[in-house]
Amino acid sequence: MDIELTHEAGAFINFRHYRFQDSGAHGRRWVDVKHLRLPAESVGGRELLAALIGHEQFRDDYAGGGVDVEGSRHGPYWLSLVTPDVYESVSREKSAHVLREWANQLGDVPVELAADLQQEVFDRLSAADRIYCLSVLGDEAVHDWGRVHEYFHEFVLIDRSAGRITLVVAADD
Repeated sequence: MDIELTHEAGAFINFRHYRFQDSGAHGRRWVDVKHLRLPAESVGGRELLAALIGHEQFRDDYAGGGVDVEGSRHGPYWLSLVTPDVYESVSREKSAHVLREWANQLGDVPVELAADLQQEVFDRLSAADRIYCLSVLGDEAVHDWGRVHEYFHEFVLIDRSAGRITLVVAADD
């Protein structure tokens, strides 16, 4: 069965645009959020992950070039090695913990950034029916310049009540 996801919108939260007490390393951190509309028919989580991986919005190396429809990279990995099987189902609590720990690793984030992260990321985690986390893949999966990311966290949020699948990538480069 061919599952069609429709790209709706997204958000890009660049830590560089917020005032930190120490502006140093925060400027290289960001969160990219992509929303896609789910099909009307009921589809399982693994089938939705496969549809997301096959979608052109997934062909993003997250290194400044944006989506490359003909691309062969996804974040630090070769696209061909990212399959539904490399995603792990995780709880809301675990995913929120990972993202909060990453966001606050250099100290508390400014109030404005915390509000944007709450709206674009944490509220969506809370509403999701299912959350998947991309596992850390081995060295053979890292593409030729994939180590540009110091940290790379990826979560897929399935919110059936909103009819949406959301791809959340939080990274440093």
